[in-house]
Amino acid sequence: MSDNRGEGVYPVIAVLGAGAWGTALAAVARRAGREVRLWGRDAAALSRIAATGRNESYLEGIDLPEGLICEPDIARAIEGADCVLMVTPSRTLREMARRIAPHLERRVPVVLCAKGIEQGSGKLLGEVVEEELPGHRIGVLSGPTFARETALGFPTAVTLAFPFAAADRRAPQSAPASRLALSLGNPMFRPYVSDDMVGVEVAGAVKNVIAIACGMMTGAGYAENTRAALITWGVDEMKSMAEALGGRRETVTGLAGTGDLTLTCSSPTSRNMSLGLQLGQGLPRHECFEGRKVVVEGEVNAVSVVNLADMIRVEMPVCRAVHAILHEEADLQRTFADLWARPLVGEPRALDIEMAHPAAGPDTPRAAE
Repeated sequence: MSDNRGEGVYPVIAVLGAGAWGTALAAVARRAGREVRLWGRDAAALSRIAATGRNESYLEGIDLPEGLICEPDIARAIEGADCVLMVTPSRTLREMARRIAPHLERRVPVVLCAKGIEQGSGKLLGEVVEEELPGHRIGVLSGPTFARETALGFPTAVTLAFPFAAADRRAPQSAPASRLALSLGNPMFRPYVSDDMVGVEVAGAVKNVIAIACGMMTGAGYAENTRAALITWGVDEMKSMAEALGGRRETVTGLAGTGDLTLTCSSPTSRNMSLGLQLGQGLPRHECFEGRKVVVEGEVNAVSVVNLADMIRVEMPVCRAVHAILHEEADLQRTFADLWARPLVGEPRALDIEMAHPAAGPDTPRAAE
């Protein structure tokens, strides 16, 4: 590890995960002038990246910056690193944290670049990794980002969140979130610093579920009005869950919340919206993505988000509707009709009004042909 005396950039960054997002983040860090070690499970794929300067499996046609180190041995990838970015799927994060624990040097900060909530326990991913890597500062990177655009060097902004200790507040420029922002920032990549890790994590998990809802309704034939309503309700569901867990509602109006939600709900580039589109068009789940086994984080998150909402007694009707369709064989049209026919209420929380919706009943509205 470099002798950087607790301030300034992290000179050496290890990126664990050589998929689209991991490779894109490795490119960002390298363009910012850092030494970057990229590790992935597939040693042959890493060799091809090293030989060609491209990750054709995930980022076809994109030239990666020179000097990127592809390291198939995870212990060597981590050795001497000043910071570690974990860019592995949420469902494997605990396993990966356990795997790297013996090799991680003392006090090296770890940044989570996946989004989700652990199934069963209802724990945020930061809590999961803290259990497996005690003594390390754990943070999260999130925001409105498609990997391909980031890898191409298109202007992109993200949020970097770490809990701030008293020392961090006395010298915020030396806090891990600030140092990582300096380490990754380049002319086309703009990081913002946050101390609300809970708010950022909740937003990242919930937005994937809302994106599936938007895709479902678009696929069923509805359009912009419908999507705008779902996005707005999604922001409110994010705020409710974040606040209940100790996060701040205002965090959800930033890049990691409203920004990421708007992006994910507005383009079939998102696998979450794409899945929703196909289901809304009437395809059965096993035929989506032309029958290929594609992992869709929101599909998994729908279970963990609803389970957590039940644990903390937070009402999340849009997420619950998606869960019912994906995992309870509920009818899509009927479920969304019921969502729209919920009691009429005041938009400001202080306005205590609730009335039965006049359209509530057995008839199912259909999209215009």
